[in-house]
Amino acid sequence: MAFEDVKEIFEFRGVDNLMVAEVTKDDTTEYTAGTPEMLSYIAEVGKSTETSSESKYYDNQPMLVINSEGADEIKLTIAPPSLRMQAWLTGKSFDEKTGMMVDGERVNRYFAITYRTKGTDGKYRYVARLKGTFGIPEETTATEDDGTDSNNMELTFTGISTSHKFEHGKMITAGTWEKGSVKGIVVDERYALTDLSTFFESIQTPDTVTPKTPTI
Repeated sequence: MAFEDVKEIFEFRGVDNLMVAEVTKDDTTEYTAGTPEMLSYIAEVGKSTETSSESKYYDNQPMLVINSEGADEIKLTIAPPSLRMQAWLTGKSFDEKTGMMVDGERVNRYFAITYRTKGTDGKYRYVARLKGTFGIPEETTATEDDGTDSNNMELTFTGISTSHKFEHGKMITAGTWEKGSVKGIVVDERYALTDLSTFFESIQTPDTVTPKTPTI
């Protein structure tokens, strides 16, 4: 039977399960990441991508367009994480004996993040961004008054492509793939093609997401 696309109408209304894991290896031979752990409670996620395009002219007409794609900027609006988590993400030092974060020189680390977005139909899209770094978080505090205002934190994740080339990196024709670097994956449960019950137990890649086993 030919593939049938999902044609349900929905809008995004919810995001949860923000997890993070350190990328432990990313080279020509292998991509690996640690066990994901909860980063913080998330209120909002926004994504933008650096893109550019340029027209090439021949015979006084634009006949060719060159497109390029750069890094992703993912803004995470979160409840303030623990100091240990904040220090780990931003490459700062944390002293477990005193509970102190030392805001000194940074250690550069790469991370993977996962989360899921909920639609107005109650169904989810599962997202994994496979490699990136966290910027120093933006935070605001204000004097307490008799109102209900409070302040959260904005954390920026700059996502880049992996060095490792996955088997499912780029589709050439239907069912035919060639190896390629990737920035992430998105799996929609509306297709009901993949078992997503263990999605957050490890960092999923294009090569680890597999179809459900058909029932006889």
